[in-house]
Amino acid sequence: MTNTTTTNTITNTQAISAAGTEEGGLVLVLGGTGKTGRRVVERLEALDVPVRMGSRSADPRFDWTDETTWAPVLHGVEAVYLSYYPDLAAPGAPEAIGAFTSAAAAAGVRRVVLLSGRGEEEAQACERVVQDSGMEWTVVRAAWFAQNFSEDYLLDPVRAGEVVLPAGDVPEPFADADDIADVAVAALTCDGHAGEVYEVTGPRALTFAEAVAEIGRAAGREIAYVRVGADDYAAALEEHGLPGEVIGLLTYLFTTVLDGRNAEPADGVRRALGREARDFAAYARETAATGIWTA
Repeated sequence: MTNTTTTNTITNTQAISAAGTEEGGLVLVLGGTGKTGRRVVERLEALDVPVRMGSRSADPRFDWTDETTWAPVLHGVEAVYLSYYPDLAAPGAPEAIGAFTSAAAAAGVRRVVLLSGRGEEEAQACERVVQDSGMEWTVVRAAWFAQNFSEDYLLDPVRAGEVVLPAGDVPEPFADADDIADVAVAALTCDGHAGEVYEVTGPRALTFAEAVAEIGRAAGREIAYVRVGADDYAAALEEHGLPGEVIGLLTYLFTTVLDGRNAEPADGVRRALGREARDFAAYARETAATGIWTA
């Protein structure tokens, strides 16, 4: 499976290069160790684009809560991949995005690509801040990542054989983090994406129960899906010691955002890259082959 992933990454970056990669300057990738950020870094490095990681563990250090760390990481930067932590729906996000984009524009940054939330009013308020920044901008919207089942909080439940969530029959066209990264890199390195809003989804919508069933088939084992109420889910998270802000965000995503507003697949991947988005079944097969879902 590692070889398949590497081959896909090389193929995708070669396709982006063929589409007209510029002789670009330094690119700052915020959240460079996260699900999308590290994929963006890998692709930029494969294109020989100079990259600076923006994280609390990097040198120079970047911290959203410490504005004194912003100027050093912005020095000499031409383009920014802007992924906000903890989430654009978190209180204070528009103010933080506004302060950062002002600092970026003042530092001479020319281009910014914002990772935004599909169907989230709070995220779209942050989009407007970026759009008014005076820099060339592109918005990449996504909602639920397929990789949440393999690189995030749903991995352990899948391994344990039972996924318990407050999600019912509303379908979601799960976005693949590799597609998000490909779109972001194209927007960071190629002309023709300025002023575009790309909604990145998979090509078909599945309920969470159907997604778990696909994972079970790919992994060759039984994985149960159990639906619970939102209050019971929040109480269980609290028992497991999750911070209140994380519980509030997850409850918001499962109740407010997962109400059908995002059920229809979008064409952002096709518009940005000229190819179809990766299907959830392909993600499940390739991920299962790594053995990560073995009990």
